[in-house]
Formats: sequence, C-alpha cells, structure tokens
Amino acid sequence: MVDKKISSRRQEYLTQLRHRKYLVWTARLGLLAVFFALWELSARLGWIDAFILSSPCRIGKTLADLYKTGELWLHLGTSCLETVVGFLLGTAAGALVAVALWLSPTLYSVLDPYLVVLNSLPKTALGPVFIVWMGAGPGAIIAMTLAISLVVTILEIHNGFLSTDVGKLRLLQSLGATKRQILFKVVIPANFTTIINALKVNVGLSWVGVIMGEFLVSRAGLGYLIVYGSQVFKMDLVMATVLLLALAAAGMYQGILLLEKVLKKHLGVSS
Repeated sequence: MVDKKISSRRQEYLTQLRHRKYLVWTARLGLLAVFFALWELSARLGWIDAFILSSPCRIGKTLADLYKTGELWLHLGTSCLETVVGFLLGTAAGALVAVALWLSPTLYSVLDPYLVVLNSLPKTALGPVFIVWMGAGPGAIIAMTLAISLVVTILEIHNGFLSTDVGKLRLLQSLGATKRQILFKVVIPANFTTIINALKVNVGLSWVGVIMGEFLVSRAGLGYLIVYGSQVFKMDLVMATVLLLALAAAGMYQGILLLEKVLKKHLGVSS
C-alpha cells in the first residue's frame, strides 16, 4: 500500500515537472514571437526607423538572399570554425596551465601578478600586433580569441582548485597520496561544475574574440558581414548577421549543456 502511494506521488511529481517544462518552453517561444511581432508592427507603422533597426521581414529576405548566393554558409561556417578552434585551444591550454599552477604553488606565486595584468589588459590593443606577427588571416583571429579566453580560463579553474575542501586534501596527504593522485581523485572531480562553467563562459568569450578579430582583419565571417554592412549602410545585412550570431552562439551553448548532461550521467555526478 505504501509503495503504491509513493509510486503515485512520484508519478504526480514527474507529471508536474513535464507540465512546468512545457509551460517554460511555451512562454519562451511566446515571448520571442511577441518580440518579433512588435518589431515588425513598429517598423510598418513607422514607430521605429526601419532603415536603421530593420524588421523581421527584411531580415528574412536578406537571409534568403545570402542563402541563394551561397554566402550564408561561407560566412557562418568560417566564423563557427574559427570559434570552435579558439574555444578548444583556449579551454585545453587554460585547463593545463591551471593544473600546472596548482601542482606548483611557487610557479603560481611567480605568475600571479602577470596573469592579473594580462586579464585587465584591453585585448583589442593586441589586435594589430597579432596581425603583424601572424598575418591577415585566421591565425590572427584565433590568436585574438585565445588572448581573450585563455587567462580567464586559467584564473577561473585555478581558483576552483584552490577552493577544494581542505579537510579532504589533508586526509589524503595523511594517507600518503601523491599530489597527482589528489589532483585526479579529489580536486578535478570536486571541480566538475567549475570546469563546466568555464566552458560556458568560454563560449561567449570565444565568439567575442572571433568577431573582434574579424572586425580588424577578415575576408569572410560574420564579423566581416557586420563591418561591410555598416560601411555601405545595409542595416538589414547587419541585423541579419547579428541574428545569425545569436543563433550560432546559442547553439554552441546548448552543445555545452548537452555535454554536461552526458558527463554527469557517465561520471555519476549529482546535479
């Protein structure tokens, strides 16, 4: 009798969760639909300047034209490839450096002020330097992405490592565990959430780096379209590109959320 009550209550709870999920998604899509509808209505009634702010219909026509000419996939693919490469390199290099700093407190003490200075340095100032060093191409754009995301990744992951429960670390040390064993058995698993959050932050930072790099030097990409559209006063193209940028960034962020769910399932990490 008790099992049946528990089962029915659990079923009711799961049903409520599904209903809440549907409600949230309906509200999200409804809010988006209302936003675009008001935008289009405002443009048609003259409440806003459609030449400057464009409208959903004009953006849709611009995207259709880009698709017909094949430029849509060229520019979107170029920016996505540069972003993914910069994201992977920045995340991997940042995590490795954070591990090295945790393993060697002396090294961290030496590099800490330099990391702080690099983190506060405006990265756009380094753009011309990267162009001179690496040429006007994807290399300079990826270097700009690394300049923006690398130091942030190092600091965030290393700070997570330092906040690991001291009691657990001392217990393992008293049992004779080596620093590598402590790192892989306690520190990294305890900072799973920190590492995932670093990935989420890096999605936005990587896109910022790529777009800033493409603003400075590019012959293709979403940043190139934005600069070109603004120079020739094609604001429909600018707004359409911004929409593509938002969709691409959101898709990449959803990929990180999916990775988080898969890792939690296989590693047995609680939410």
